[in-house]
Order: sequence, then structure tokens, then C-alpha cells
Amino acid sequence: MANDGSLKTSLLCLAALIFIVVLFTHSLNKMLVTYIVGILGIAGLLLPDWDYFNRDFSRWTSPVTTNERAAFGQLSEFQRFACSPLRVITYGVVYAYAMYKWWEYISS
Repeated sequence: MANDGSLKTSLLCLAALIFIVVLFTHSLNKMLVTYIVGILGIAGLLLPDWDYFNRDFSRWTSPVTTNERAAFGQLSEFQRFACSPLRVITYGVVYAYAMYKWWEYISS
């Protein structure tokens, strides 16, 4: 991972959220569910190889070539994060459902 700062910030926010959940619910099970959902969410956003996924969808079945890696290395951080409609829709649906189920469990 190139940017450890975003990982540290995400983990710190997750720790604060876990503290709030424990403070208001007094439940270790709900704390554990919050931790698992949070870690999976952070891993889903920060761990994937975005250079690999920023290619055309039809090329995802083939490995990234050395030339493609070199081309991605020359782009700025803002240019490297392309908003692929397929990725935005997939992440939106998955994270919305996960947050809905988490909130449903925590608020019960």
C-alpha cells in the first residue's frame, strides 16, 4: 500500500466507532460485529490493486504488463483513481447493504 496514512486514519475512525458502539450498547457481540464489518470495509477499499482494476473490464482476466505498470507509475495520485462506473455501482450496492444490515443489528 502506497499510502499508510489513509489506513491509519481509517483504523482510528473504526476504533472510535467501536468505542461508541460499546459505550451505548454495552454488548461485546455488537462490538465484534462492528469490528469485523469495519475491517472488511477498510480492506475492500484500501487493499485492492487499483492499477489492476483501473484497466478496461475486459482486460481483468489477463495479468498487468510491465508497460502498464510503468504507465500507471507516472500518473499522479488523483489521476490514478479513475471512477469506473462498474466499480462505483458494485461498491455502492455492497457497502449500502452491509451498512444497512450492520445498522439493523446494532440498533436492535
